[in-house]
Amino acid sequence: MNKNNVHTGIHTLGQLKKTGYTYRSIKDEIRVNLIKMLSIHEDPFPGILGYEDSVIPDTERALLSRHNILFLGLRGQAKTRIARQMTSLLDEYIPVISGSEINDDPMKPVSKYAIDLIAVKGDNTPIEWLHRNERYAEKLATPDVSVADLIGDIDPIKAANLKLSLSDEKVLHYGIIPRSNRCIFVINELPDLQARIQVSLFNILEEGDLQIRGFKLRLPLDVMFVFTANPEDYTNRGSIVTPLKDRIESQILTHYPKSIETALEITQQEAALLPEQIRSVKISDLVRRIIEQVAFEARESELVDKKSGVSTRLTIAAYENAVSAAERRALINGEKETQVWISDLMGIIPSVTGKIELVYEGEQEGPYQVAIHLLNKAIRTQFVQYFPNPDTIKKKKSREPDSNPYKAITSWFDAGNHLDLFLNTKDEDKILLLYKVSGLHALVRKQFSPENELENVLLMEFVLHGLASFSLISKKYIEGKIEFKDLMGSMFNLGQHAEDESEFENPDDLN
Repeated sequence: MNKNNVHTGIHTLGQLKKTGYTYRSIKDEIRVNLIKMLSIHEDPFPGILGYEDSVIPDTERALLSRHNILFLGLRGQAKTRIARQMTSLLDEYIPVISGSEINDDPMKPVSKYAIDLIAVKGDNTPIEWLHRNERYAEKLATPDVSVADLIGDIDPIKAANLKLSLSDEKVLHYGIIPRSNRCIFVINELPDLQARIQVSLFNILEEGDLQIRGFKLRLPLDVMFVFTANPEDYTNRGSIVTPLKDRIESQILTHYPKSIETALEITQQEAALLPEQIRSVKISDLVRRIIEQVAFEARESELVDKKSGVSTRLTIAAYENAVSAAERRALINGEKETQVWISDLMGIIPSVTGKIELVYEGEQEGPYQVAIHLLNKAIRTQFVQYFPNPDTIKKKKSREPDSNPYKAITSWFDAGNHLDLFLNTKDEDKILLLYKVSGLHALVRKQFSPENELENVLLMEFVLHGLASFSLISKKYIEGKIEFKDLMGSMFNLGQHAEDESEFENPDDLN
């Protein structure tokens, strides 16, 4: 039996002593429990995907070394989530002296309150048991955070109520860090903390003690510190003062998912879909990949500020909105089941515009048009994973005139035909419309053997969006519909719609 976890029926210091309980620092506690988990191959950080060979091993090494940690990375890289999961490495319960504001250990009290209480009551000193879920504290660094908030201050009201002098240690009001004694304490966005406030952390990190106002306190706090920040070179809001950075023993760089497969797993894990949405709306692997590709395109786009990053929350929200777009359409049309069409991805635009910060050129274009551009780029990138690359075919055209698999489709549009896909069209009506395009069904059947009709027609729709992304046909978003036409006819009519802000031409128009 783990003596540090015994708590049933133990309510006094004397009873605790009989169990053989010994004090252990929080960093030793985490180290011992991490060793146990690693020995039995238990994952200390379940649900943290994509970090198996990078961030997680670095974090485990830091914890084994009993280090304070700084996670450096852009937004949406699970920095805080990793810190919160560290509570699983704590003992389930630890004893604290009853009434202590700073979780004094009964065998190693540090506050005047606890020392005086033990001096008076001895083995009858009452104790309580603190669960590991209560041993986590978090503070978002903002410019208005003060030393008093973090460390503490003199409380004149307490002095008046207790009729004590302001020089008495009992009138101190402890800040959030002393109250986090024997806990994991996280400061998010550390560079936002004013430099003078960062300086106040020096002694706590180096010596484990603190000073409040003019009091000569020797309060050896036992805190596991975790800090998070954007890389210092990437932020204009502030920086981490060098001496503080030097006192944080381990600095760990986080990153975004390196592959579509990892990104798909993260989104699937985090998306909050309701059971009725899962039952009524099917979403194909193709559509999922296009959604993930939007984030990859945004991270590489010259229109998006790379210093801010593109959070994985973008694709999670986009995934949820794509399903909701299909659900809304089905509700309007009285359909019990549907799938997410490529045209439904217009519904993810609000998820994109609110989660990217634009550089000057992007601001000129506007967030809506940049989001459309990123979606079309994602379709273009994914298209060549499923169908022959149109750019390669263009180069072969002169040598092999009959090698173009898209000729029948583009010829249909060149003959003056056009296709209007309304965003709220019924599934059965959309199927009929897509079958009108010559060569579209034949191309899909040649390249794939779809499992069902809906998958087959989804690929047909995907071909149209893909050909438009390679400028083989024209695509316009106009007031609730997507219009496909021949490229030349569209160019001749372009001037007629130049003032229509709801219309957006092919993605290459932004380049």
